[in-house]
Amino acid sequence: MSQEAVDLKNKGNKSFASGDYPAAIDFYSKAIELNDKDPTFFTNRAQAYIKTEAYGYAIADAGKALELNPKLIKAYYRRGLARTAILRPKEAIDDFKECVRLDPNNKDARLKLEECKKIVRQLAFFAAIEVGDEPSAAEGLDLDSMVVEPEYDGVRLENEMTQEFIDDMMERFKNGKKIHRKYVYQIIIAVKNIVYDEATMVEMDIPDDVELTICGDTHGQYFDLMELFRRNGTPNDKHWYLFNGDFVDRGSWSTEIALLLYAFKWLRPNGFFLNRGNHETDDMNRVYGFEGECKAKYNERVFKLFSESFSALPLATLVGKKYLVLHGGLFSDDKVTLDDIRKLNRHNQRQPGQAGLMMEMLWTDPQDEPGRGPSKRGVGMQFGPDVTKRFCENNGLEAVIRSHEVRMDGYEVQHDGRCITVFSAPKYCDSTENRGAYINIKSDYKLRYEQFDAVPHPDIKPMVSLPYAPFFHVLYRLSDVFQAYAQSSLMSSLM
Repeated sequence: MSQEAVDLKNKGNKSFASGDYPAAIDFYSKAIELNDKDPTFFTNRAQAYIKTEAYGYAIADAGKALELNPKLIKAYYRRGLARTAILRPKEAIDDFKECVRLDPNNKDARLKLEECKKIVRQLAFFAAIEVGDEPSAAEGLDLDSMVVEPEYDGVRLENEMTQEFIDDMMERFKNGKKIHRKYVYQIIIAVKNIVYDEATMVEMDIPDDVELTICGDTHGQYFDLMELFRRNGTPNDKHWYLFNGDFVDRGSWSTEIALLLYAFKWLRPNGFFLNRGNHETDDMNRVYGFEGECKAKYNERVFKLFSESFSALPLATLVGKKYLVLHGGLFSDDKVTLDDIRKLNRHNQRQPGQAGLMMEMLWTDPQDEPGRGPSKRGVGMQFGPDVTKRFCENNGLEAVIRSHEVRMDGYEVQHDGRCITVFSAPKYCDSTENRGAYINIKSDYKLRYEQFDAVPHPDIKPMVSLPYAPFFHVLYRLSDVFQAYAQSSLMSSLM
């Protein structure tokens, strides 16, 4: 083993410990270039890939480590975690079984094996009871006769959203309070009806006296969203907002963020815009916590109503005919145009599935290399600068603005300025030392990037306060997995 490779690996370990996972990946990659025969280089990089949600790459690295050392328990364990993260628990079971076979006394691996088996049973149960034309969760809900108790200490909501109600709701959420379930129903149903009637690709221009702010993933980090609004201003007639998906999952306050964004949408339907993200989907919500949070804080009907509303959300927004804003990225076929997005009937397909335009709009990622490549996530694919250039030129666009990935600076400009990623959840999952960002645009259509840092929040770990959440919801919030197994030698130790 060359000393230079070891030094690079050690630098990677330091970067990992400081929460700079992209830098860690870079150092491990350089070490592998010098010495690709040491399996620990691959298991270390696999762990860093897991932290950046590059689960497909983590699976590949763990597999390479096992080629070099078929008895390396950490490689099986980390591959099992990555497979679980992309909803492949049956394959993860094989990895955890091998961990237990190699080390029968390993409690961590044995526990993960049992958890995975339970997830498989749960998913089989959901598949068995799935109904094709299930009636709306709003059916039979008599809001007019639902009573808000006299002791409710919040602002009352009638038949229209008000700024007074939103201001009160924001403070209630800051103080750990909820709003009455009647108001929750009203908000979700009203917004579902509004967004259902919007185009699959909303098209808007920015008036001369208006500023638009584009935000990326917020992932239930309510107090960081409050910091964004404190710095940048709350939505008003002259300040429009576009939230580009992934409002929910992982963070401890996903219901609060979703309800607040929905309340703004109801109040300002023509100046507040919402795109769907890959986490506004049923399978992700079951695994990453939003369903469990809804049931614990409110009830199952609330989640079902949210699910219906998520499937009604637009998939993209065209800003000034210059910028296509969508959550994931571009397509596997160069022939796809804006007209194809316009014609896409999202109401015929509630969930994105494993292929097609909707899946690609929610899941794909950019890569630096030309052409297209397999997804680092294990879902979808990746597209290079030439793909972006052709798409923009064919559709008369200046750039594509997307989210979907952590960026250490909160944003990144790639592909010769034509692919821009914005991510608005600083210190993501309380473990990644990234900044958050948002983009301000006025009628000149110039992009102005703003960064912000995470702020303190109550010490409530995701799902910890939700004792009634179904068992597997808790276990497979990945942020929880990392925290719960932080002391596990299989999960946390680097070599």
